[in-house]
Amino acid sequence: MNQILDAIPYARFLGIELERTDDGFECVLPFRREIVGNAALPAVHGGVLGAFLELTALLRLIDENPGAQVPKPITFSVDYLRSAGPSTTRARAEIFKLGRRIANVRVVAWQDDPGRPVVAGNGKFLLA
Repeated sequence: MNQILDAIPYARFLGIELERTDDGFECVLPFRREIVGNAALPAVHGGVLGAFLELTALLRLIDENPGAQVPKPITFSVDYLRSAGPSTTRARAEIFKLGRRIANVRVVAWQDDPGRPVVAGNGKFLLA
């Protein structure tokens, strides 16, 4: 999975890392000044968070089906729940439905407490 992550320029730019857990993995977005969208707070840019969620969903689908082609996003919606401050952000994805052609994935990201998410997303992906 780290090789796949290294092959994605935007993921390299953001410095996204993977951490394996007992039941899968978490994506980690380290805080850097370059990803701040609101310097007054400071808060992570919403576009960075959306891309982070979508990438987490894609990686979860790739992990579920190694060797398959990369899924193509059909739709992806993002719910911004609170400001993501100057701290490391973590995300986990759950596949709700994995069909032959379509997959539905839900992603949740948090900073200090998994029970207090900062952003969540839902996506539909076309499987090859």
